[in-house]
Amino acid sequence: MLDNILAQVFGVAFSIVGLLPSIASVLFNAMPNGGPLAMVWGWLFACAFIMCIGLAMAELASAAPTSGGLYYWTHSLASPRCRNFLSWIVGYANTITSIAGTKLASVDWACAIQITAAVSIASNQVYVPTNGQIYGIFAALVLSHAVLVSLGTQILARLQRLYILLNVCLCFIVIIALPIATPSEFRNSASYALGDFTNLDGWPSGFAFILSLLAPLWTIGGYDSSVHISEEASNATTAIPWAIIGSIAVSAALGWGINVSLAFCMGSDLEGILNSPIGQPMAQIFYNSFGQKGALALWSLVIVAQYMMGSSCLLVGSRQTFAFARDGGLPFSRYFYRINSYTKTPVNTVWLDALLALAIGLLAFASTQAIDAIFTLVVTSSYISYITPIVTRFAFKNDFKPGPFNLGKFSFPVAAIAVSWMVFMNMVFFFPTTPQTTAQEMNYTVVVLGGFMSLAVFWYYCPVYGGVHWFNGPVSNIVSPEKGQDDESASEKTGKGREVDVLTVDA
Repeated sequence: MLDNILAQVFGVAFSIVGLLPSIASVLFNAMPNGGPLAMVWGWLFACAFIMCIGLAMAELASAAPTSGGLYYWTHSLASPRCRNFLSWIVGYANTITSIAGTKLASVDWACAIQITAAVSIASNQVYVPTNGQIYGIFAALVLSHAVLVSLGTQILARLQRLYILLNVCLCFIVIIALPIATPSEFRNSASYALGDFTNLDGWPSGFAFILSLLAPLWTIGGYDSSVHISEEASNATTAIPWAIIGSIAVSAALGWGINVSLAFCMGSDLEGILNSPIGQPMAQIFYNSFGQKGALALWSLVIVAQYMMGSSCLLVGSRQTFAFARDGGLPFSRYFYRINSYTKTPVNTVWLDALLALAIGLLAFASTQAIDAIFTLVVTSSYISYITPIVTRFAFKNDFKPGPFNLGKFSFPVAAIAVSWMVFMNMVFFFPTTPQTTAQEMNYTVVVLGGFMSLAVFWYYCPVYGGVHWFNGPVSNIVSPEKGQDDESASEKTGKGREVDVLTVDA
């Protein structure tokens, strides 16, 4: 019984990771900032810190397995003087993560690029897309996901096992078949694959290596998603933390194998791969190794996996947005905290997330570097929501009682490492991709995240109508409709029955 539960919640976390298509999505970041060395050893280096974050989060999940997760933990562990404000910040950070992110905009943008890469492969690299064309495909993907998630939660649940199987098979195809199929002219020596450092973007080598870590940090993200189904899982205090740790460990191991295989089979002309007409580094590597037909067949499976990952992201993200609207955190929450009577899904929050993702995608018309900021936006916004409950556990007096999964005397050191790492990487990811930049090519993470969170703070402290006057976190409250809130804001403690029907449909 426990094995089945663990497999289910592990599957939710692993399906959000979407390992091979995720690595393909951010390979453009690792290759110019260290090349093979960053891909192979940077992956392992980052995974050690990702595991620290997972361990700290697993302890919280074991102590209080609730679908409110980060938002609820923050409110329950923080001081009464600031718990409402901190849970408000976590709620908004989760919201931007859900949109940019629990990877919706970044996943679908990467999927759009993958589709244009398939067209380029089919045309023998004659077709070269514009950002406008990519945005059109991106918009179609987002809208199709919104329709699918609005109508087909049961269908998505049935497809999840197939999706996980496809992900695992793709991993082993790259690890095993790619080295076999690669022609000798593209095979690299061990000294090159495991030790060559290529710096193409102009930053000092040490800083370039740190920037390359976006690849593993974005890829192995969303592992907290299993927390959101904790209320329907038996033995959640044990199953949820082990699902978090297991999804990170499996993703780290398989991802390292994929990166090693790519490093040995991509040839040494990294600039040629990055600047090829195909427009997608991994697709170019597949084209070089498998030829046109083989690459097109394999790449089609990658696109399917990426598309399914997008649907999972919107599914989980819309439920997180719904939960925040349920507690009155969003403007016009009374309109977003609604369940469609026909589909039994929170259609309004699905379309809210989708439309905001489309708005973020408009960065494509500024420059390629501007739209690439959606990948760092996912990491930085999610780290804000991860840091806050971990810090509140140790920074304030509270009645935290460890669950069955706990690190004992190592709890604080692991948490300190995790928080220090996340704070450091958030600062790093505000830097542009190259030292010489323009207004069009700057890193728009700081603009989008800073602007969004500034508006959230303003909305909290707004005179008369701001959240400071009525927001009480994930607790039962009755608020005046004139202030734009739902009349019955369900709580994490008193509204679980209503919440489970909505938040756990992705199980």
